[in-house]
Amino acid sequence: MSVLERVFAYCDDILEGRIKACIKHKWAVKRFLKDYEDCQNDDSPFYFDEEEGEDFYYWALEFHHVEGVLAEQPVELTDFQLFISVNIFCFKKKSNGARRFRKVYIQLARKNAKSQFLAIIASYITFLGDEKQRAYIAGWQKDQSDEVYEAVRDGIASSKLLDGKWKEAYGKIEVFNNRSVIVPLSRETRKTGDGKNPSVGIVDEYHAHQTSEIYDVLQSGMVARKEPLMVVITTAGFDLSRPCFTEYEYVSRILDPNDDIENDDYFAIICELDEGDDIKDESNWIKANPIVATYEEGLESIRSDLRTALDVPEKMRSFMTKTMNIWVDMKEGGYMSSAKWKACEVTEMDTSEFDVYIGVDLSKKIDLTSAGFVFPTDYGFHVEQHSFMPEEALAERRVKDKVPYDHWIEKGWLDVTPGAVVDYSFVENWIVNEIEANGWNPIMLCYDPWGATQFAQNMTEKGFVCVEIRQGYGTLSEPTKDFREAVYQGDVTHVGDKVLSWAFGNAIAEMDGNENIKLSKKKSRERIDPAAAVINAFVQAKFAEVNTGDGNISFISINDL
Repeated sequence: MSVLERVFAYCDDILEGRIKACIKHKWAVKRFLKDYEDCQNDDSPFYFDEEEGEDFYYWALEFHHVEGVLAEQPVELTDFQLFISVNIFCFKKKSNGARRFRKVYIQLARKNAKSQFLAIIASYITFLGDEKQRAYIAGWQKDQSDEVYEAVRDGIASSKLLDGKWKEAYGKIEVFNNRSVIVPLSRETRKTGDGKNPSVGIVDEYHAHQTSEIYDVLQSGMVARKEPLMVVITTAGFDLSRPCFTEYEYVSRILDPNDDIENDDYFAIICELDEGDDIKDESNWIKANPIVATYEEGLESIRSDLRTALDVPEKMRSFMTKTMNIWVDMKEGGYMSSAKWKACEVTEMDTSEFDVYIGVDLSKKIDLTSAGFVFPTDYGFHVEQHSFMPEEALAERRVKDKVPYDHWIEKGWLDVTPGAVVDYSFVENWIVNEIEANGWNPIMLCYDPWGATQFAQNMTEKGFVCVEIRQGYGTLSEPTKDFREAVYQGDVTHVGDKVLSWAFGNAIAEMDGNENIKLSKKKSRERIDPAAAVINAFVQAKFAEVNTGDGNISFISINDL
């Protein structure tokens, strides 16, 4: 049976239900069949090169397994892997014979031979290319990129056909006949790929990448290539603010036949459990594990992982993301569900002449200082923030925090204050001017007493009612829980301020022995100052009530309870 015949049979098995697959996997199959049929038309810009699929299959046979029960046996690609490979390599442009797909997104659970498959792709292009190829294998951490690189090295070392046709030197593989190279790349060495004209970029475990900087460096360097290939391969993750989730949402729309989004340059396949699937039902496991769930040893490994997750709840998040390949929208110990927060976003909100509770988190003078604004409404609360950073610290923070501070400044969510430290008088004047400009009625200014005595005195002199918000569990636990509950119930709105969304996405809650909670700056790896400022304001704003008669706000201070 030819490779194409095997792929067609596999597609039939998926669509007829003989092989269980998730809806997005089925969409990928339907897309392939439609694209193949379209290629038969004279007016199609693409054609299908069946021989390329055979070539890739036989190239894989040159590799041998280097460990496990299949050690020293040739690599026989599964039907699932053949489906992916014919999509990547067989669709070509009639205009110049180049590959149709320039980007590839593959999401499947761990232990499904991804490193080995990527090694075959990287070596196939570099060894057989007519021109010098540069393949970069990019992980966020060095050990991630090294894992795929080592799979490439071990794979080509296992091939007798390639004896004497390559060498490893200075941490990279060099091919003799065309001088192509395969290089591991991480964020510590990201400059390696910049301007070096990469032809292949392999981004491994993209969910772990905190920013898109490595992806962007590779992508920007490919502009001069005739047929570049950017491959993202990953499991699901648990931080929806990272670039991988954005990419996941985008390719999901490409696959969805009911969505108007189209991209002829982008191949994607996602293997995950569908919403509502029972994780204890072993028949569902193949949806996320198209290779592991096809043999008994693999199934037993999943059973073991599930037993551990059921016995130790803290392990369940890892099981859902790594084994069931489901995006879980909360960090370990995370305070707020990113999906719930995003669901509260509104396009705009006219808060002119609203009553407002102001919270401030001054932090250190060289760090982020934030003001939070909570507006009681007839449905609950509207929240906003504004943050401040010293001008001389901006460049350092841009590199260290890996967030787009410049863009945030342009959007008006963040201001830069003159000098090397935050000028609190600048913050004071900004708050006063903002209140006057919007006609807000400031009810209270709520502040963390640490380092804020002079600030509170100054604001009192300006006519504000300033209330100290002690930062212990006794003061913060109930408001912190109540604010989250209000978000989850849809009783909070915000206008999509990325700084505030970033802060709540970063926030980790710490808990005492009585299950009281508060946001923890020590446990939160990234900045939470805007979120802390909003919670400070909410400590008092939660007691505000809307008088539906005349629209005025009455309130009870927490200090009166």
